[in-house]
Amino acid sequence: MTKLAEDYGEVYSLRLGWSKTVVVNGYKMVKEALVNQAEAFSERPLTPVFHRLNKGQGLILSSGHMWKRQRRFAFTTLKNFGVGKKTLECTILEEIRHLQETIEEEQGRPYDPHFTFNNAVSNIICSVVLGRRYEYSDAHFQEILHLMFEGLYLQGTIWGQLYDAFPAVMRLIPGRHQTLFSNIGKVADFLREEIRQHRQDWDPSAPRDYIDCYLREMEKSKDDALAGFCEENLCYTTLDLFGAGTETTSTTLRWALLYMIKYPQIQEKVQTEIDRVIGQARQPSMEDKPNMPYTDAVIHEVQRMGNIVPLNLPRKTTKDTTLGGYFIPKGTRVIPNLTSVLFDKNEWQTPDTFNPGHFLDAEGQFVRRDAFLPFSAGNRVCLGEQLARMELFLFLTSFLQKYTFSSPEGVEPSFEIQIGITLSPQDFKICAVHR
Repeated sequence: MTKLAEDYGEVYSLRLGWSKTVVVNGYKMVKEALVNQAEAFSERPLTPVFHRLNKGQGLILSSGHMWKRQRRFAFTTLKNFGVGKKTLECTILEEIRHLQETIEEEQGRPYDPHFTFNNAVSNIICSVVLGRRYEYSDAHFQEILHLMFEGLYLQGTIWGQLYDAFPAVMRLIPGRHQTLFSNIGKVADFLREEIRQHRQDWDPSAPRDYIDCYLREMEKSKDDALAGFCEENLCYTTLDLFGAGTETTSTTLRWALLYMIKYPQIQEKVQTEIDRVIGQARQPSMEDKPNMPYTDAVIHEVQRMGNIVPLNLPRKTTKDTTLGGYFIPKGTRVIPNLTSVLFDKNEWQTPDTFNPGHFLDAEGQFVRRDAFLPFSAGNRVCLGEQLARMELFLFLTSFLQKYTFSSPEGVEPSFEIQIGITLSPQDFKICAVHR
C-alpha cells in the first residue's frame, strides 16, 4: 500500500472484495484524517470477520454511542486501578522479578522468550481486568495465550482477507479462517468463566477489578440500552483489553531484544546509561525516565521500526468529507497506513535504518516527534498507550540492568517478519548472560 502511493498519491482507493476502500498515506494526510477530522473518521466498518467475532461490540470494533460510553468507562476504570500511577508500577516491577527468576533458570543457555514474555506482560493487564496473575507453569493459561496469538495472526493473513471478501462462500468451506474463529471463541469462553466466577462472590461496594466495576455499571446503565452494558459486551470488552494488552507490548519487547542483539554497541550504551542513573542496587522506576534520554530514544526507535500495527485498524467515515482534495462519501471504509507514517521519508532522516538519533537533539536530549504514531492518533488513539509506555520502559531497563543479550553461538539474528494483524518477529532464541 505504501508503494502504491508512489504512483497514485497519498490518498487513493482500491477494491478489497466487494467494498471500495480508501487508503491514506504519509504523516500529513494521516494526521489530517485522524486528528484534524477526527469525528469524520471515527467509526469502525463492521467487516464480515469483525461481525462474526463480536458483532461490532467491545471497545475496539464498536462505534457511535456504544463506543463512546464503553471507552469512557474503560478509560476511567483503568485509571482508577492504577494505570499511569505508582501502584501499577509496583505491580509491573513485581512481575519483572518473576520473569527474571525464569531467565535465571536458563543459566545463559539459548531459550525462546516468546510465551514467557507474553505471560509476563499479560499478567499486568490481567491484574487490572481479572484481578489476578497466572504462573508461567499454568498450562491452561499458556494454551489461551497460544490461541490468542494464533487468532490475531490469522486475522491479518490471506485467510482473514478472503473471508472479508467472500464471506458467504468462506463460511461454508474449511480452512485456517475457521481456526481463527475457533481460537478467539475459546479465549472468549475462558473470559466468560472468569466473569461467572466473579459474579459468585461479587460485592458491589468493593470492586476488585475491571470486571467487578463493569458488573456495577450494568446495574447503573439499565435505562441506556444503546450503551451496551450487558454481560455479552463485558466479555468482548474484556477480550479486547486482554488481547491488546498482551500481544502488542510483548511483541515490541521481542523486537527490542532482537535489535539489542543486532546492535551490541547500542545495547552497551543503554547499559552505561542505566548504570549511571540507576546503578545495580535498586530496580528502575518511571521517575528515572526523564534522566535517561538515550534509553527512551532506543525504545521509541524499536516501536518505529517494529511497526507493530502496520495498517492501524480500519475506519469508516461518519459523514461526507474531503481529504487531500478528494471527496469521500459517508460510510466509506478507510485504512490509515501507519507504515507510511513511521517510515515517511519527509519525516525521518534515515527511515529504513535503526537509528535512536531520530529522537535525540544535538545535545543528546530526548526529542518528541510528531510523526511517531505507533499508537495511532485522534479520538481512537490506543486506550492502553500509557500502560504500554510504562511496561516498555520498566521491562527493558530491568532486563538490560541485569543481563547482556546475544544470539546463540553461530546464529545470526533474523528480522524475518510474521505478518498477521500485527507484525511480529519469527520465533528466535536468545542467551541472557548475567552482567
